[in-house]
Amino acid sequence: MVQAVDVTNFIANSDASLEALKTANLLKSLPVNAFIFGQSGTGKKSLAKYILPNAPIVDAHRYDELEDTLSSNKTIIISNFDKIPNFENFKVLVDKYEVRIIGLSNSIFNTEVIDKFFGIKVYLPPLSERKKDVKALVENFLEEARKVFDIDEDVNIDISRINLDQNAHSVRRYVYMKAQFQSINELELMDLMEGFLKENMGGNSDYRNFLYLYEVPLINAGLEKFKTQLQLSDKLGLNRNTLRKKIAENKEYLNHE
Repeated sequence: MVQAVDVTNFIANSDASLEALKTANLLKSLPVNAFIFGQSGTGKKSLAKYILPNAPIVDAHRYDELEDTLSSNKTIIISNFDKIPNFENFKVLVDKYEVRIIGLSNSIFNTEVIDKFFGIKVYLPPLSERKKDVKALVENFLEEARKVFDIDEDVNIDISRINLDQNAHSVRRYVYMKAQFQSINELELMDLMEGFLKENMGGNSDYRNFLYLYEVPLINAGLEKFKTQLQLSDKLGLNRNTLRKKIAENKEYLNHE
């Protein structure tokens, strides 16, 4: 089992996240404003809450709420910091109320502005560069999903199949999907497929265009279970040339070649 460092849901197993955690521990004891940046789902809010556990989180899109929060709090976490409409006016308010802030953003947007507000910058790389964190996140989300769906049996999670484009959001979605569909029956599966097809049909060759939705999982599962194309062609009742043709047509989706 992967052992994650428990820091208010911030996963710290990879070198990059451990380095960020080291900086966060420093910030817990220093009254310094910090700027945390990285793609959505990389753990910015979790890290900020570790540093300032009692600070409210306010989205800069809700600027009126942000101004009100400044006047009644000594610490505040600001998501989408780059969306603040007027940085000069905001700096006046921060100085007036003597508020310690942590700003969050998906990227470095203006170094001059950032340097004016923040003494320390922390970068959180995407999860595609933090594979050890992915393993720990899977375990965390799987524990959540077991409670939500009341699951006792093992759930098979293939980490290599997770598309990490949305970082932790992708991981949670995949884990919850696998947990929820652990005991799905044929009628439920067909109902899901029907809903998907109803939303996406409308072309002139829909039968051919959507055939891969049936063929790809069948070939993937068959090759994983029976290991060779020869055995799979026999089990499917197809000759080897037909199976090879299907594999070639669907190669961009297949786990096996």
